[in-house]
Amino acid sequence: MKHILLVENHSVVRLATLFIIRDVLPVLTSWEADNFPDALQVVSVQKLDLILLDINIPEGEGFQMIGKFRRLQPDVPIMVFSAIDEEIYALHYLKAGANGFLSKSSSTQEIRTAIAAVLINGRYMSEIVQHALLSSNIPGARQGNPLTALSQRELEVMDLLLQGKWTKEIATFLNITGSSVSTYKARIFEKLGVTTVIELYQRVAALRE
Repeated sequence: MKHILLVENHSVVRLATLFIIRDVLPVLTSWEADNFPDALQVVSVQKLDLILLDINIPEGEGFQMIGKFRRLQPDVPIMVFSAIDEEIYALHYLKAGANGFLSKSSSTQEIRTAIAAVLINGRYMSEIVQHALLSSNIPGARQGNPLTALSQRELEVMDLLLQGKWTKEIATFLNITGSSVSTYKARIFEKLGVTTVIELYQRVAALRE
């Protein structure tokens, strides 16, 4: 019997996802969490075979969530299952320690395939992620979306800026100095060709359409 934790704050999505999972694993025990602290609590007390993790959950901590799960259960497979842009974020989450990244727009068959692959082989990469990985390893490869040029830390800072966080708040959240936040902010602005946070909102919104 497999033991799975589904971290997702929308009850309808949890229900539909578990329905699909049971096609792959008819016999399983599942736990559900709709926020990050509750998910950590489950991981701290229950040995798991798989964590399906949405990123945009209450009290979520972005890339840092992977590391916190790993400190509790180093070998548990973690599949990010999210609506965030796969082309932009997937490689960063894989580098942060996730075993796979699956878009919520994926077909039912791809979800089944991804879950089976992670449980059997410990890894899953969609065609989009494989293409992004190949492009990242080719010197001088053309990047279509400038958001893909941002580093993991720059993406973290950018997302917090878009949430309306101030420099001091970002520094505290990421456990870095205020001057480091300012440096990352300057790099983000340069890479995206903006000069203010308002322009950043507009630029990112346009790039994500």
